This record gives sequence, structure tokens and C-alpha cells, in this order.
Amino acid sequence: MSIPGLPSLKEIRCFAARIRLETLKCVGARGFGHLGGALSIVDALAVLYSGIMRIDPHNPQWPDRDKLVMSKGHAGPALYATLALKGYFPLDWLSTLNQPGTRLPSHCDRKLTPGIDMTTGSLGQGVSTAIGLALAQKMDGRGSRTCLITGDGELNEGQAWEGALFAPQHQLTNLTWLVDYNHKQLDGDTREILDLGDLEAKFRAFGWATASVKGNDIAAVAQALEKIRQERPKPFCIVLNTVKGAGVPLVESIALNHHIVFEGELRAKAIAAMEQELAALEGASA
Repeated sequence: MSIPGLPSLKEIRCFAARIRLETLKCVGARGFGHLGGALSIVDALAVLYSGIMRIDPHNPQWPDRDKLVMSKGHAGPALYATLALKGYFPLDWLSTLNQPGTRLPSHCDRKLTPGIDMTTGSLGQGVSTAIGLALAQKMDGRGSRTCLITGDGELNEGQAWEGALFAPQHQLTNLTWLVDYNHKQLDGDTREILDLGDLEAKFRAFGWATASVKGNDIAAVAQALEKIRQERPKPFCIVLNTVKGAGVPLVESIALNHHIVFEGELRAKAIAAMEQELAALEGASA
């Protein structure tokens, strides 16, 4: 499968592997962090930043750019790795995550990091700010779009569902909402804490165009996002059915992997395995 305007699926898979590797190194330099939820959205980020989003790394403040709001701001390391690989800032910044004087704080901050379009971290609030950005883009007639990424546990917040009502009412066809549905939140399984049920059906009932895909399948994510790029009859929600810690088996296997200590043998083995996987992917693409 090939999509006009995008690299090949092999190239995007290599990009995703590089993002994962740099995310591991980034969190590993600090020794702990929100690794599970950062890794689960890597594949979506790889597709978005491979050509779906209209961006210019050399001009991060370009007024007509597409914007991304990482409402689950604690997943910043994956977005930082993506931005660094796209050339927004040097890769060596990644080793300064959450250190004194860093420009890469634990949660995304638009005043510190080139390429970050909205400061986030208070869960639910990114929904409101993304809707505000999309509404402003529409009012200005720019033709640009906003992409919103939330976690599933984040949908415990009532603010999220207020936003889900607002966007269709105001015909924000330039807004795409990606839900990282990995079924885990800070203190357990989402089904045990506050069961979200069929998210695709819920968003459809609120007036959204919807899709539900395997969120760690590059081809599935690319197809869904390309459909939105071509057809925008309504605000669009894609439910990404993901695995928390996806792509790194040692992290996937940790039951409570929302925030983990990542050092010593675990860090060394996970990074080595990811380096081997990247080498194999690049070898297959040669």
C-alpha cells in the first residue's frame, strides 16, 4: 500500500523505530518517566509527521502550519523525539529531559520547546485548547488543521465530553481527535476504574465522524488519517486501539507501566533490543 504524498510504509516504520529508540534514550537519561503511554502513540506520531501534517521544522511558528495538541502532556518524550528527528532542535537535547535548565520539561511547554504548539499536562484541558485552535483556524480561513491526542484515562474528565459536544456544533471539520485507547491509566485498568465502553459509538453519537483502528499498525493509522485529509465532513475521531508500552516488549510486560523506573539492566536491554530492531528494519529497506 502506498499513499500519495507520504513515504513508503517501510520508511514510516523505520521512522517509528527511531522515535521509539530516542524515546527510550530520552527517558533513560532521566532514569524514570511516563514511558508506557509515550510508546503507545509512537506509530501515530510517525504517520502524522511523515507528511499528514503540514509543517515546517525550519519555521516552527509558521502561521499556516497544522498544529498538534498533546493533551496527554506526560507523553512528551515521544513527541520530543519526533520533533528532534524532524529537525526542530538538536537530538542531544533529548538527554536533558526534565533536568535543571532543560528546554524539554516533563510535560509539553510551548514556550520552551520548538514545535510544541500548546502547553499541556492538566488532563482534559488539551481538549478545550485544541478546539480553540481549530475554531481560530476556521475563523481566520487559513485552511490549516489541528490534531488532538488524548489518553483514554483522560476521558474520565467531564471537560473532554463538553468538547466532544462543542466541536460538531461548530462544524470544526479541521479537527482530528486521536484517542490512545491502551486500556491502562495511572492506577489500573480503565475498565475497572471507569469503563469507557465503545468509544467509537460514543463519539459517533456526539456527532463525530469516527474510525477505530489498530493504533500500533502503521498502515491502518495511515489509511485512517489519509481519509480525513481527503474527506472532512465532520470533526473526526480515531480510536487508536493500542498497547501501553507498544514496540518494547520489556516495557509492555510491566503491568503498571504508566510511570516506571527505567535504568540499569531494563534500560540497557530495552535500548539494545530497539537498536537491533531498527537495524533490521533499515537493512530490509536498503
